[in-house]
Amino acid sequence: MEQNPHLKHTPLHALHLSLGARMVPFAGYDMPVQYPDGVMKEHQHTRVAAGLFDVSHMGQVIVRPKSGKIEDAALALEKLVPVDVLGLGEGRQRYAIFTNVEGGILDDLMIANRGDHLFLVVNAACKDADFEHLKKGLADTCEVTMLDDRALIALQGPHAEAVLGELWADVSAMRFMDVAEADLHDVACIISRSGYTGEDGFEISIPVASAVDVTQRLLEHPDVKPIGLGARDSLRLEAGLCLYGNDIDTTTTPVEGAIEWAMQKARRAGGAREGGFPGADRILGQLADGASRRRVGLKPEGRAPVRGGANLFADAEGKTPVGQVTSGGFGPSVDGPVAMGYVDAGHIEIGTTLFAEVRGKYLPIAVAALPFVKQTYKR
Repeated sequence: MEQNPHLKHTPLHALHLSLGARMVPFAGYDMPVQYPDGVMKEHQHTRVAAGLFDVSHMGQVIVRPKSGKIEDAALALEKLVPVDVLGLGEGRQRYAIFTNVEGGILDDLMIANRGDHLFLVVNAACKDADFEHLKKGLADTCEVTMLDDRALIALQGPHAEAVLGELWADVSAMRFMDVAEADLHDVACIISRSGYTGEDGFEISIPVASAVDVTQRLLEHPDVKPIGLGARDSLRLEAGLCLYGNDIDTTTTPVEGAIEWAMQKARRAGGAREGGFPGADRILGQLADGASRRRVGLKPEGRAPVRGGANLFADAEGKTPVGQVTSGGFGPSVDGPVAMGYVDAGHIEIGTTLFAEVRGKYLPIAVAALPFVKQTYKR
């Protein structure tokens, strides 16, 4: 297979090729979209057993307070995100968003409290911009380091705990969003109980030198199969989870994106550290008064998927535009098409029938509750 010389490779690239992966360009990397089993089987396997994903293209960043006090790093980072970082306990992580002065979303990320530093995981396509944003915003108080010497894999599905438990017995004590250091196969790894499939599972940061060994060890387990970007997308869509660049971006606020749950009380109006993040006026205003549009679940009638980019109308003639689909496809666990998109506030009630424009036809599509598949996190 001809390789694109301009694409970066993750430390597991040769392993993907040896497993028969079909590779595609994604966020500047040559990434596996599927393996010989195909997207449908990979998706179903993750929901019933355990799927292994290479997410090494994502950025891993250390934020270390110059003062040695983790509180200083937390308060500095709160100037960039509308979430409560100060209240994040050691060994815990939290979903967060970088906002801009208009209240738009620059990226979504995970923040973990590792005791003497914060450990961040950011999206691949945004990682260089995020790194500069962090360095600029935190220069006075923190050292910001991008980790280029670590791989990242995700082990997701109902059997993930049992599989990982064979390498590290203490894994069963972890709860959703816990973060711990553990030796897997005599390799010091950072493990979080989280992931982006809606299933219970783990993300494992591994030193590059040992990445292939640890990954192969996990893949030797009969319950584990490698999973590509195709199934990753259908799994996260069924779970109602946003993909940055599709469902949220600089033109969407956290309230419009229906992720205001990520903003804790401390940062909201009347909270201990109200505002103080970019775009606070607009975001807090929308929390108080509502936004003019909102991200909702969408369930097309029939079997035909409605893809991202399709325009939505209030009527079957396509005269009154009310929004747009941002992600859409076939949901294997739902056994039907599923989608998400932005809809004007007057049309977001669950059960509302809208019409999606697909190749010149207007297909009925109902506003639906998210997630489409129940999330199974171990709380």
